[in-house]
Amino acid sequence: MRSAMRASEMNRFTRTHMTSPMFFPSMGTAPYFKVTVFEREHFQGKCMEFTSECCNIHNCGLDNIRSIRVESGAWVGFEHHDFQGQQFILERGEYPNWEAYSGSLSYHNEYFMSFRPIYCASHQNSRMMIFEKENFMGRSTELCDDYPSLRAMGWATPEVGSMHVQSGAFVCYEYPGYRGQQYIMECEKHSGDYQHWRNWGSHCQTPKVQSIRRIRH
Repeated sequence: MRSAMRASEMNRFTRTHMTSPMFFPSMGTAPYFKVTVFEREHFQGKCMEFTSECCNIHNCGLDNIRSIRVESGAWVGFEHHDFQGQQFILERGEYPNWEAYSGSLSYHNEYFMSFRPIYCASHQNSRMMIFEKENFMGRSTELCDDYPSLRAMGWATPEVGSMHVQSGAFVCYEYPGYRGQQYIMECEKHSGDYQHWRNWGSHCQTPKVQSIRRIRH
């Protein structure tokens, strides 16, 4: 379903289609997801509203995404189409430019070509195990909170070899203080099993992870 209307200088479109909602018995209904993306910084230019994933913004008539307004739900954006490349966590709020959602990447990249909801995000019910080596070997510890520095909480190495997400979803960062490359870990992906650091995403070049936090829904 798509409708068009004009608002000041921008053309607004709405795209609505829930592909795989989760049902929560305590709520009685599936959670609602809504994000508005803009072609220009500071919420200017052509924009579109989505309530489901978009694997290629070019198919929706957009050239690029430079600012984002998340009205509900948690989302993950990707540098390339088909959910490939750098990952960007998007929680409820406004992101007027690339710097607002990039996680202070060491190199500047303004491509944002696809995105999807994180259906399993549950801030109060997120739990995962991290392991020192691949294939769930070596030292391990359970995480159920936010950790701006893994070293400060007793993790001796700057690297993590594998992870198992038992519930909810987490975002892992390359550096302390939630900075650098972002890796979204979900209990629904790979059945929550990330046996090797290369499973973290197509952009992953190193097992370095030094801060981890729960994703807010």
